[in-house]
Order: sequence, then C-alpha cells, then structure tokens
Amino acid sequence: MTAPGEAARRKPARRPTIKDIARRAGVSESAVSFALNDRPGVSQDTRARVRRVAEELGWQANSAARALSGERAGAMGLVLARPAQTLGVESFFLQLVSGIQEVLSARQIALLFQVVEDLDTECALYRRWWAERRVDGVLVVDPRTADPRPELLAALGLPAVVVGGPATPGPDPSEPATAESSAAPAHPLLSTVWADDAKAMARILDHLYGLGHRRIVHIAGLPGLAHTARRIQSLRNEADRRGLDRRQVHSVTTDYSDAEGAEATRRLLDAARPPTAIVYDNDVMAVAGASVAAGRGIPVPGALSIVAWDDSALCRVTHPRLTALVRDTPGFGRLAAQELLAVLDGGPLRTVQGELPHLEARESTGTPPHR
Repeated sequence: MTAPGEAARRKPARRPTIKDIARRAGVSESAVSFALNDRPGVSQDTRARVRRVAEELGWQANSAARALSGERAGAMGLVLARPAQTLGVESFFLQLVSGIQEVLSARQIALLFQVVEDLDTECALYRRWWAERRVDGVLVVDPRTADPRPELLAALGLPAVVVGGPATPGPDPSEPATAESSAAPAHPLLSTVWADDAKAMARILDHLYGLGHRRIVHIAGLPGLAHTARRIQSLRNEADRRGLDRRQVHSVTTDYSDAEGAEATRRLLDAARPPTAIVYDNDVMAVAGASVAAGRGIPVPGALSIVAWDDSALCRVTHPRLTALVRDTPGFGRLAAQELLAVLDGGPLRTVQGELPHLEARESTGTPPHR
C-alpha cells in the first residue's frame, strides 16, 4: 500500500509558467513577457515586481522557446573525446575547467560538459547541440593533426575557440617569448588559444643537455593530437640542433595512463643502451616511471633523470621530487573562456598565445652516469 503523500512526493514538481507569475504579481501575461525580456511597455516598478516573483517561483526560460526567439542559451559546451580511464588520473583537465568556469560564472553562464568515446561522437554531439540551441558556443580541446571539427563548427555557424592550437607552431620560434601574443587565427574559420610546446621542450632539452645527457627519450601522450606532434617535432629539432643521435633522442607515444607510462619505461630500461633521461608528457606517467626505476633499484637521478611535462602535487610529494614544467593551467582555461566570450560579443577571429611555462629543477634530474 502506498503511504499517504508518497505519490505526491514521487510526482515531479510542475515548472512555473508565465501564467503563474502573472497571477502572483497581479499583472497580465503580456506584461510578464515584456518585463522578463527587457522590452518596453511596463513601468520599472512592474518590471522589478515581476522579476522578484519569477525568482521566488524559480522560473527559468524554456530553452526551446528561447531558441525560437533568438535569445542566447546561457551555456557553453566542452566535449572530451578521450578514454575515460585516463581522465580520472590527470589533473590537467580539472585545472583547465576550473579556469573556464571562473570566467563563465562571472557572466552567469553555465558550462555543459560531456565525455564521449571518439571524434565521430563528438561531431554528432555538436550537430545536436546546434539543432537544439543548447549552447551559445563551444571550446574545442585536443586539436588533431587532421581535425574535422573546425570546418564542421564553421559550417554550422556555432561559435568556437580551439584550445591548444595547430600541429605546427604559429609564431616564429626565433622570436622572443612573451606572456601573451595575438595574431591572425591559426585556423581561418575559428579563433585559437595555444601554448608554445616547442619552446617548452627546448627549455627541457637545455636543462638536460646542460647536465650532460645525450640519451634522452620522450614518453609522449596520444598520437594524432596536435600538441603531441609539436612536442615530438620539437624534440627532433632540438636533437638536430645539438648534433645528437636521433636513435638515442626520440619519442614514444602512449595513452597518457600510468599503466602505459610504466610499460614504456620498462621497455626503455630493458634496451641495450637505456636512456639516461626520460621526459614524460604528464605527471602521472612520470610518477609511474619513477616507481618502475625504484622497483629495479635504479637510482633517480644517479642513473636516470626524470622530467614531468605538467607539474602537480604528485611531482612535489614524490621522493625524489620531480623536475617539472610549471604552467598556469587555470589561467589558460580563463584565457580560452575569455576568447570565446569575445567571439560571441562580435570580436575578430584570432590566435592568442598563452604564458610560456618555466622549468622548475628539483631532485629528479642530475648529471648522467659515466658523463
């Protein structure tokens, strides 16, 4: 038997309507519409009373009606097409989203976030969001070397900013680094915010080469991502510039997980001439690699130096503490969100460069054995 009141508790609450607001405020429905849509035709006192009643009732504009009227949805979209297990251990995206949310919250704009299986599903989601007018714009992360998303979004007319930039760096690498610069868009259809991975890799190589390392391996992230391609190419360029053997200075790709980072480390340490230094594309893989070395009795940095691309608390509490690139990831998220809002406000398409990270040398890097 159903307990008294149980059916009522289970029944979803009815959404308040314009008619409810009009009845409570003692005005006509047309007056409510004028007041809520900032249209002339009602006094300031009536407008204030209607808005106060709407807030008390918890009224929100219907998204479908808002789309038909041409109003904004009040939300931005962010889609991640990555293996779910890798997102659970990486701090980068959490910090990025915190920066994005900080900017959007100040404008009372929501962030619609979704994780999908692959790029095709992501593109299908953009089409649905556009058809339903669910978002006013999107932030596109993990740019690919062959990326269908910019052309799709431009064809849909859905405002977007690419976070991460193209596979090849925009500004001339010989130019002095600046905290932020802007130029024509890297993709002619969308604005872009990007980080200079080439200069960041050069800073890592400067540090390791200066210590005497000549056998340096980069354990990279997912193949096909633009920033992975930039880092791999930069490592090759830096090796060539210093006359290093590409067989001893090279990259291997992984899925960013601790499991693949550890497995790649084992393979490298099993080689006839193992590297004396390893650069990991994130903090989780670097810690996993340090654990593999410890398990084999390989001293860090006595026999193996380790560098993490992304700094985090993991790098600072591991023993020895890991040398890492320190960058303002929440600040990068804020920059991306600000650029998307600028596009929505009618600003020009452009490419904006984020702050260049600096390398913080800690106890995990030192001179190689038998220098």
